[in-house]
Amino acid sequence: MKQVVQNYKSGELAVLDVPVPGCKPGGVLVRTVYSLISTGTEMMKVSEAGMSMLGKARSRPDQVAKVMQSVATNGVPATYRKVMGKLDSYTPLGYSLCGVVEQVGAGVDDVKVGDLVACAGNEHALHAELNWVPKNLYVPVPDGLAPQHAAFGTVGSIAMQGVRQGEPQLGEVALVIGLGLIGQLVVQLLAASGVRVVGADPDPARCELAERLGAAACGDPASTAVENAVAELTDGHGVDQVYLAAGGGSNQPVELAAKLARDRGRVVDIGKCRLDLPWNAYYEKELDVRFSRSYGPGRYDPSYELEGRDYPIGYVRWTERRNLACFLDLAARGQVDVEPLISHVADFDDAVETYRRLKDGELKAVTALFRYAEQAGETREATAPAVAVPTVQVKAGPARAAKASVKLAFVGAGNYATSMLLPHLAQREGVELSTVVTTTSLSGANAQRKFGFKEATTDLDAVLGDKSIDAVFVVTRHSSHAELTRQALLAGKTVFVEKPLALTEDELSGVLAAVEESGNDRLQVGFNRRFAPLLQEARNHFGARSGPAHLRYLVNAGRLAHGSWYLQQGSEGSRFVGEGGHFIDTASWLLDADPVSVYATATSGNEDLQVVLRYPDGSTATISYVTSGPSGFPKETLDLVADGRALRLDDFVRASVYGRKKWVSSRLPKARDKGQNAELAAFVKAVRTGGPMPVPLESLVATTAATLAVQAGLAGGVPVTLARP
Repeated sequence: MKQVVQNYKSGELAVLDVPVPGCKPGGVLVRTVYSLISTGTEMMKVSEAGMSMLGKARSRPDQVAKVMQSVATNGVPATYRKVMGKLDSYTPLGYSLCGVVEQVGAGVDDVKVGDLVACAGNEHALHAELNWVPKNLYVPVPDGLAPQHAAFGTVGSIAMQGVRQGEPQLGEVALVIGLGLIGQLVVQLLAASGVRVVGADPDPARCELAERLGAAACGDPASTAVENAVAELTDGHGVDQVYLAAGGGSNQPVELAAKLARDRGRVVDIGKCRLDLPWNAYYEKELDVRFSRSYGPGRYDPSYELEGRDYPIGYVRWTERRNLACFLDLAARGQVDVEPLISHVADFDDAVETYRRLKDGELKAVTALFRYAEQAGETREATAPAVAVPTVQVKAGPARAAKASVKLAFVGAGNYATSMLLPHLAQREGVELSTVVTTTSLSGANAQRKFGFKEATTDLDAVLGDKSIDAVFVVTRHSSHAELTRQALLAGKTVFVEKPLALTEDELSGVLAAVEESGNDRLQVGFNRRFAPLLQEARNHFGARSGPAHLRYLVNAGRLAHGSWYLQQGSEGSRFVGEGGHFIDTASWLLDADPVSVYATATSGNEDLQVVLRYPDGSTATISYVTSGPSGFPKETLDLVADGRALRLDDFVRASVYGRKKWVSSRLPKARDKGQNAELAAFVKAVRTGGPMPVPLESLVATTAATLAVQAGLAGGVPVTLARP
């Protein structure tokens, strides 16, 4: 990746190719969209690097003191080598950016891949294509806030912390000395707080800008304009607060502060300016001098910034992260406007030339931004894999008349159809098994003999063209499901298709195109577990929930026999795509929502999978799909925890709910009822009465998309967003 660096010894600026930082626990890897150039702090550092060694020493007496201490401790030769080694090294630039989360480290649960975040820190929010940012130095960007505006988050936090140190109150008057970037933001924050503001800066353009952004009056501090404005607004008493947002070596700002502050007023130093306080002036007014330390509480505390240890809100209301979030919220709501502060936007590849123009005065800017190769939308697409959850507009067709009985046709008569579906339908009143369609004559004849079909055929078109047939069951191999479903929908049939509905996004889109073209949305996918009587009873005892839930579903799938067509992944899709929809549908039904993202990981060969689903209210469902477990262990166990209650399902044999009262199902052994009979009853009822389908089409589509996202996630190794229009 590329990063802007500077050699402090020579002053050289460069865009270097450097290794991509690792995504450590407790933070996120962020791909930069926009980074902000601080025309104050950064340009001061750039200018210092161009000085002679004597000039550097004069500008940083604090560092000179450290050098002298090192000489006393380690001697001149060792100190010289240490100092020259440090000077003759590349150092980073930048501390405020907006980017897209590319990877999430362990222990982070408040953002996901693809989220837009604002980042802070002169070690973590650098002018670089990728940055690792610890948890307390990033915040999610509010909806509607443009990434170039979110890039102001850090400087906005600096201004906000300065204002907080001044403790402004409604109706007070404040003086802001220095109307650069920080000063302009301080003006807006004070105005938003109900404070009248006077600004002081020798640049007329900056004074005019501050007045447009909320200042009552601005002027050159060397003129009488500022003094007259303060006298008029305060009835001659002086301002309640002074904010020093100026830099440089002049002592004029602190002298002007003493002159225009009221008795016992507050003076807050935000910028790095000379502070030779005139003792008499400050003593006589008993002025309260305060310093504002960067972004707020937590700054320079490694346990906060690097280890992610937050300060309790009851003791520290506004930490640097809370300041950052607060500023972005104000910007998103239009209480602070940063757009007028953007004087120049440069491509990141032109970084060196941009710094040169700023240093030479050729480019005059309150703020400049670096724009990286990809804009926010493009970056999200590149870094956050997504599977579409398509929607469909269905024209309301004529109501379907109720019938005394329904005629069903089966396409396919394999093991699942003949063991799990047809035995229930053959015994159900009001059901006529009309036609079975198979690719081989003998399998059709066997199904006709066992279950009483009127007819067995290999001609699908004849069945689809038979207007007397009400519904078609698609129970074939996975690769044919989507196409057969599409044809049956276009023929106007109600369709029951065994899972999966589709093996690819294109197949899913094709099915929905048929729904839209025909106006026929009468579709059911064989997700039977939500119909299981035991699970439904347990859900009723669990009751409604108010908070997020966590669901854990262990599927001990076991190994398949050698030669099973389920293993033909090239043509029939992966094993999880084939049956994973069962478990995703069950989780979504229990959580009463559709997932918004999917993260999947697997052992070598993708035999054992771990799938994590996230839901809109913060709920999560973890599905462990394993083939390496013992055959004697139950196939499916499920736990749901929320609101101080827990639900447990043991392989559809027993269930229990723990809460204020404990409920346990009958302990007598019983057959595992996974809901096929109840599912078929609901389907037949919908066909017979013309009523709504048992499961909404939107839910079927969402579950299918989430199942497909598992494969995409395994391929990319990152969470996959389920993108809705």
